[in-house]
Amino acid sequence: LIATDMSSIYPPEATELPQVGYYRSISIEGLVSTSPELVLASENAGPKEALDRLVDLGIKVQRVSDNSTVESLYERITQIADVLGVEEEGNVLLSEVKAAVEEVMALPTKPYRAALVVNRTGTLQAAGSKTSANELMRLAGFTNIFADQQSYKPVSKESFLALQPDVIITTTASVEQSGGLRQFTQDPVIANTPAATAGRIVVLDDLLALGMGPRLDQAIRQLKAIP
Repeated sequence: LIATDMSSIYPPEATELPQVGYYRSISIEGLVSTSPELVLASENAGPKEALDRLVDLGIKVQRVSDNSTVESLYERITQIADVLGVEEEGNVLLSEVKAAVEEVMALPTKPYRAALVVNRTGTLQAAGSKTSANELMRLAGFTNIFADQQSYKPVSKESFLALQPDVIITTTASVEQSGGLRQFTQDPVIANTPAATAGRIVVLDDLLALGMGPRLDQAIRQLKAIP
């Protein structure tokens, strides 16, 4: 592995590699400068013209499954193992991930009404349906109070307070963007909820909260451990 995109923050060693931009807005120049022989790209990566240009330059581009389901995660592991020629290792990893997810899914569930919010630009956004965050909440046994919207949408103070979540999930980067956990929890939109009153505010690292990756069982376990 010679380079990553800026969303690759785990394991820590990944952050030590050159970054070639964000996978949804690929920089051809930055990527080509690393002289790759193979580019593993999410099916959501783009723009399409950039990926097509890489192929024109003789660089192999392999798209892999990347939608918001557990099945997509399993398929992605197999696809990557196949293209790298390590099918046996892929089968081992797949078995381990499946077993870990099945084990944590057997744990007791509390049917909380939850919201997963991120702060990327100073404005809170909530995860709706068709997101990995929504799938994570579902797997933890929670009801996403913003499931009637798709993707991520800005949160209005009125709608958030009206919905009164029992649990609020956010990310490490969002807390940092807010000025720290204390500032995040003191935001009136957050503070005046059952989640804040009961101390049910959970901070997950960004990939754990927003990505459907091989650490999925860890994310589910943390949510199921909420008292």
